[in-house]
Order: sequence, then structure tokens, then C-alpha cells
Amino acid sequence: MPATAPSDVLEKLVSLCKRRGFIFQSSEIYGGTGSVWDYGPLGVELKRNLKDRWWHAMVRARDDIEGLDAAILMHPRVWEASGHVATFTDPLVDCKNCKKRFRADDPKIKGTPGTPDAQCPVCGMKGTLSEPRLFNLMFKTYMGPVEDSASIVYLRPETAQGIYVNFLNVQQSTRQKVPFGIAQIGKAFRNEITPGNFIFRTREFEQMEMQFFVEPGTDMHWFEYWKEQRLNWHKSLGLAPERLEFHQHSKEELAHYARAAFDIQFDFGGTLGFQEIEGVHNRGDFDLSRHQEYSGKKLEYFDQPNNKRFLPFVVETSVGADRTTLAVLVNGYREETVEGESEGRTVLGLHPSLAPIKAGVFPLVKKDGMPEFAEKLTAELRQRFPVFYDESGAIGRRYRRQDEVGTPYCITIDGQTMQDGTVTIRDRDTLQQERVAADAVARIIQARLST
Repeated sequence: MPATAPSDVLEKLVSLCKRRGFIFQSSEIYGGTGSVWDYGPLGVELKRNLKDRWWHAMVRARDDIEGLDAAILMHPRVWEASGHVATFTDPLVDCKNCKKRFRADDPKIKGTPGTPDAQCPVCGMKGTLSEPRLFNLMFKTYMGPVEDSASIVYLRPETAQGIYVNFLNVQQSTRQKVPFGIAQIGKAFRNEITPGNFIFRTREFEQMEMQFFVEPGTDMHWFEYWKEQRLNWHKSLGLAPERLEFHQHSKEELAHYARAAFDIQFDFGGTLGFQEIEGVHNRGDFDLSRHQEYSGKKLEYFDQPNNKRFLPFVVETSVGADRTTLAVLVNGYREETVEGESEGRTVLGLHPSLAPIKAGVFPLVKKDGMPEFAEKLTAELRQRFPVFYDESGAIGRRYRRQDEVGTPYCITIDGQTMQDGTVTIRDRDTLQQERVAADAVARIIQARLST
């Protein structure tokens, strides 16, 4: 079964995702909303499975990390303390001819914006690019009935600040001792100027973040620990190890508050290549010290055994749920030729635990009691995991439809089933089929999903 993974599969994935119900353009019937996407029936299952794996690894399987779901709308002083109001900006230029807008550091711009020889990368006109001006990336809205400066609030550009302002609430209510972490999954919003590449960079996105609070002096130990843990988690999703790498932030790349930072990058192929899907950062005590200063509330931790107080340092792991979903799709997409068959097949080789549908159930023909047997088995399996029942078309085409959406197992009810109560289980990746008792199917597939 020779397989090919195209170097740039985004165009094919966009088509597959719409056709099969993974991801749709937001407000498509009105012409769409730029770089905003809706997750369809299969997409929402895939993304939920991904988030469940993260939550299990970070919260449920550990006793030193607590969960949180902080509000999207926060006191505006939070964003002043965090530095977002003052520094969360991009330099922008506008073309006076074609009205397009670009980042001032866009490599496609020829010349220096604001000078006569600067050339627009879209219309090609010279001298039409404006002087750079700073543009805040936070979405601004108003709380209350009157739109005035006193009621301005922001849609959060990250979920981390909700964790920092709740540090003592969580620590004291759970009686956790440092080192410990707080994790949450939630929406964030950034008014990106140059979004694109499908769901890679969007204006509304979902983050899975964990802030690990440690005693100063132990921070680099925990930084190295979380680097290893997070890389291993991505490998556990089935992402090819050769498509994963660390990128260390140089002094020029480091955020002003960061003591050290590494990105976990995935090779998306094509024009994207290696890009960040998760960041691991040593943030020092910047966040808690700023909120302590701006709020006037003490955020120190009291270490009772050693009778001392200190402001914890923070090691952050921040992974994009949408970017990682895209990485999983790109990693799994392949086109194969099948020996002895004129038609090839498109496969999403998703890790079984991530697959939106775990099993397809097919009666070979619509007679001789096979549909009734298949429907009964489907109802039983559906109590444990998502199942798709299909009795339409040739069996080969039904297999292909499930291969294309990543379903790892297909169960066929045939003439022999009606004689001895056995069915066949077909494996998506090997195409091997094994005959098992129908009443053992749920147990067999459940065991494979848990590995």
C-alpha cells in the first residue's frame, strides 16, 4: 500500500473538512468572516477528544495541578498590569492605492514604508505605503449601557491572566503546596492583522494553558521537566517524531519578562514548514508581581515548614488547541494506492483516541436479517463510543468513506454472522480483517482505544 503525504495538504484538507463536516467557514452564507471558523459535527468531536487528552494528562492523572475556568471578560486593570494595553501592538502600514493593510515588517514589502520607493506587495505601486503606526491586537468592547471610556473592557487575548489573578483562590481552597499548577482550556481573541493558513492563525481561538508555580531557584529544573513532558504528550497523539522539534528563543525573540522560552514546532509541510504549536516559558515572578502591584493585594505564598514567604516563579505551558488539531489532521492525511484496486483511497490516519468516529457498522446487504443485527450491535456500541451505521452503497465505498474521516475500525455483518454470530473487524491502517464474536466487539475495540 504505497502512501503519499503531499508536501502541502492544506488546500486538500480545507476541501475534505468542509465536505465531511469537520470545519466550515464562519457565516459562509453571508460571504464568510475572515479567519474565523466553525467546527462541524466531526470537527467538534476531534477537537473535544484532543482537549480531553490534554485535560486528563495535565489535571486528572496528576495530584499537583488543579483545573480552572476563568471568565473571558475581566477587569480592565488586569490587562494594564499584564502589559497588554501598553505593549500588545503590531506596527501596521496601509496602501493608499489598493487599501490593503500589512505588518510593517512584512518581508514582501520592498523598500521602507513611508518613503517614495516603497512598493506595495499587492498592487505593485510605489510610494503608496503609509508610515507605520501601532495597532493594539486586543478586541475592545463596552460593559454596561453607555459607551464611554469608563466602561471599556477587552476580550481576553490569552487565558493565562485568569489563572494568575486566581492563584491564591485556588491555592488556599485546595490547600495545594508549591510547586503546583493551575490549568484551563478556553477561548482567546486577537485582532490579527495577517491571519490565515486555515485554522493555523485565527482571530478567535482556543488555548490549553497550564501555569506551574514554583519556588525561585527551582524554576529551571521545572522548565526542563515540562519541556520533556510536553514534547512526549505531542508524540502520544501520534504526531511523527521527525516532524516535531524544539525552537529556542534567542535574546531578541524573548519576551521582556521571560527568563527562558522554547517553542514546540510541528512541520506542517509546504509553505508553512515548522511552526509553533506550543510554548514552554519560564516567566519568573513577572506576572504575580505585576498583579500584586496593580491590585494592592499580597499574592505571596507562605511556606509553613520553612516559615518563609515568597512570590512564586511561573513555568508556563501554552498549547493552541486549533493549531494542534490542524497538526493532527496534516500528520494523518495520506493518499494511497491499494494493490488490486483501480481506485486509491484518502486516509486520515488519526490516533484512535482522537478519531471522531471509533467504528463504522455495515450490514453486507439489506436483507436476510443483516440490517436488524447491525442496528442492534450499533445501539450497543454507541453506549461506549461514537459509531456510524451505514447500509448504503458497495461495501468498498463504505470503507473508503470511513477511511477519509479517520475511523479506525469497521465492522461488517455478513451471511456467516447470521449462522454463527461472528463479525469481521477491519483495521483502517493495515486493512487486515479478523473474525470475532459479535458480543466481544465492544470489549476488543475499547481495549484498542485505550492503548
